[in-house]
Amino acid sequence: MNISTSDPAYTAHPTAIIDPGAQIGAGSRVWHWVHICAGAVIGERCSFGQNVFVGNDVRIGNNVKVQNNVSVYDAVTLEDDVFCGPSMVFTNVYNPRSAVARKEEYRRTLVKQGATMGANATIVCGSTVGRYAFVGAGAVVQKDVPDFALVVGVPARQIGWMSRFGERLELPLQGSGEAVCPHTGDRYVLQDGKLQHLIAN
Repeated sequence: MNISTSDPAYTAHPTAIIDPGAQIGAGSRVWHWVHICAGAVIGERCSFGQNVFVGNDVRIGNNVKVQNNVSVYDAVTLEDDVFCGPSMVFTNVYNPRSAVARKEEYRRTLVKQGATMGANATIVCGSTVGRYAFVGAGAVVQKDVPDFALVVGVPARQIGWMSRFGERLELPLQGSGEAVCPHTGDRYVLQDGKLQHLIAN
């Protein structure tokens, strides 16, 4: 079913395929050759770039940006303000075989609020990407990523910490410390390997 840009809740290019039953929030934009399946639940003010696929068992929050050529497969949840870079990849089966049906073995993937996944990154199913974490371009995530962590490489490893604004913080990976985001003035406190965000005074 093609939905025209005259839809009052959201806008979609005429080439987009939006199956009956899909829920899409107000202010969202669906661009060229996107396919959104019937069971998808999508929040407000989201953007889906060219050639995006969204499966049935997918939940997407508000203000999520999914760039070109990304497939959000079943068993994936994206919370508010998540950014999916161009051609990044989700999976939902850990050990796929063409001749072996494994739809009952999907492992759920959760990407928490504000996280960024760079271009061509891969998130192996069963992983959780923490709040405001930053997955570098081309990284392969095979285990959970802590809140605010910056991870890069294959397999992905943590090399630092990121602010909510998206700037690297001068903090050790472990131990304790404090840093201030130069753009917002917000303070970040590292204790026992976990980073806590404190609002600026």
